[in-house]
Amino acid sequence: MIINDAGIYYYQKSKRRKRRKFLIVFFIIFLVLAWVGYVIYDHFLSRPKEIAGVTASQLLSNITPTPKKQTENRLGDVVRETLKGTKGSYGIIILNLRTGEYYFQNESRSYEAASLYKLWVMATAFDQIKNGRLREADVLSQDLDVLRMKFNIATPSGEMNDEEEKDEENIISYTVKDALTQMITISDNNAALLLSERVRLANVAYFLEKQGFISSSLGTNNAGPFTTPLEIALFLKKLYEGKLVDGASSKKMLDLLRWQKLNNKIPKYLPENLFIAHKTGELDEFNHDVGIVFTPSGDYIIVILSQSNISSRYLVEEKIAILSRDIYKYFSTNDR
Repeated sequence: MIINDAGIYYYQKSKRRKRRKFLIVFFIIFLVLAWVGYVIYDHFLSRPKEIAGVTASQLLSNITPTPKKQTENRLGDVVRETLKGTKGSYGIIILNLRTGEYYFQNESRSYEAASLYKLWVMATAFDQIKNGRLREADVLSQDLDVLRMKFNIATPSGEMNDEEEKDEENIISYTVKDALTQMITISDNNAALLLSERVRLANVAYFLEKQGFISSSLGTNNAGPFTTPLEIALFLKKLYEGKLVDGASSKKMLDLLRWQKLNNKIPKYLPENLFIAHKTGELDEFNHDVGIVFTPSGDYIIVILSQSNISSRYLVEEKIAILSRDIYKYFSTNDR
């Protein structure tokens, strides 16, 4: 009986030891799989720093004369000198649409789009207007709380104070035309949400796909919209050429961008008589301004996306304004 008890004891001890080994092995396998999953997500699924999409050749196509190689012009020297000692990351596209002179920096790097996503909403709305699915006179109305809940927005915010028309029941109401104007010229977020609800984000995503902007996205629940300097520049080039939706729609969109009221970056130090069609974007450490500058010596696209942990937003905005000024001076003094 004693022998049997000892045998049972050693059998149970051996069984417990095997169970512990199994649990340890299982736990190690779990950790390895979790780590592999994280690496896959971080490398392939999360917002990348640089992703393939629009290429430089697409942006430089159909420009006469043939664009000069970046190493053959002094435009890059101007940009580098202006940004010397600047902290953070700057994604820059400068393209002279008359001479073909250009400069790229971090052109394929992914940046949070901030309010630049409103360019895509605008284009999608005009596409639906062209196809008869939407009219500029259509009235859009919605409860603000419903809108913010639907788009996971906690509080109202904008790059200027929202000037939406709302009644005592917290209902926001705009015509499509007015919503487009508010969304673009003062970057009104509530007007953007109202339009996004109507045109549907799935259609905005389809617009991006149809245009070949595969490195741009409206984002997910865990990440906001993102884009690259190249894809924003190609958006502007298509707009300039009248190829975004159609010629009439492109002209209307350019007019909206020319009525921009947030002019503390690209236009700040430029002559007041210039036409500048541009859109700003600010969110946390991201600060952008993108547009087309129309000048007697030649029109040019300027895209400046920035990411910086500088606490003062003013310093970044001032750097963008100074860079814009220096680029304008360069093109003006090198008119040929």
